[in-house]
Amino acid sequence: MSNADLANLSDKLMLTTVVMYIIALVAYAADMGFGRRGAATTAAAKASVREKAEAKVLVGAGGAADVDGTEVEAVADEDGADGPQVDWARLAIFLSVLGVGAHLGVLVSRGLAASRWPWGNMYEFLTAISFAAVAAFMVVMVRYKARFLGAPVMFAAVIALGAANIWLYDSVGPVTPALNSYWIAIHVSAAIIATGAFTVAGAATILYFLKSREEARAGAGGKAGGGALSHVPSAETLDRLAMRVTMFAFPIWTAAIIMGAIWADQAWGRYWGWDPKEIWSFVTWIIYAAYLHARATSGWKGRKAAFLSLLAFAALLFNFFGVNYMFSGLHSYA
Repeated sequence: MSNADLANLSDKLMLTTVVMYIIALVAYAADMGFGRRGAATTAAAKASVREKAEAKVLVGAGGAADVDGTEVEAVADEDGADGPQVDWARLAIFLSVLGVGAHLGVLVSRGLAASRWPWGNMYEFLTAISFAAVAAFMVVMVRYKARFLGAPVMFAAVIALGAANIWLYDSVGPVTPALNSYWIAIHVSAAIIATGAFTVAGAATILYFLKSREEARAGAGGKAGGGALSHVPSAETLDRLAMRVTMFAFPIWTAAIIMGAIWADQAWGRYWGWDPKEIWSFVTWIIYAAYLHARATSGWKGRKAAFLSLLAFAALLFNFFGVNYMFSGLHSYA
């Protein structure tokens, strides 16, 4: 297969990936909104019908039809409780697996077409970060049964891939000499993995604020929230989950900064030059370090810790988007 064919395959797999993620997003949202509630409603409806049937039997109104369950099934069908139920959770997970496979194919085929690591420009970098975020979500989903993160993470992935294809797309080609190094496989890969994991932690933090507000309203005697948030775990659980994911990502981000400094010395003759990208990478590191330190030594948790986590995630996003477009520097090629 020629390089042009591989590049074309990468573009087609990108379209497949986006479609899979969009449908998975809808399925995750449906699962949060009424997927599990549908099962509970069905069980409640069956119990109600069974009670009615038993009451009829006791007064002699149901006859043999009530005893063998014919009457029960008739009423259940009438209510629609026994109708076919869509398993939104399985559909969402199945589409996520297919989407991640296609997404990996995008990166592999583009890398083979260019004969290099496929994150040498903004289009490729954002594509790789989106892949890392979805992959990190799937690991967290299996490890912590956090399927509720599917909708926000898939939403972020769809937006990122949409922006990459509409505004940032670059044809397959060579990279600048500064990027033509084996360090791109180490330094940039670490930054991509850490950013993907931080994105999952950021999604958990955002859900924490929404859930804590709902719990506060319910505690004050107000109406408890329904809908999607009723299927999200407690704010305390979300707070712990965000911390655990951050604890995984932080050492990788630290390694990315250290390896970037070593690469900078080889490429530009100095370890640190206060380039805008270097500054904001360090600022992001400082805020995440403060978040983990405050939790470990001062017992911060809840809203105070969540605000710090959200501030760190905002710095991470600015480091990626703002610095690359608002400032000029040695990292402008990114």
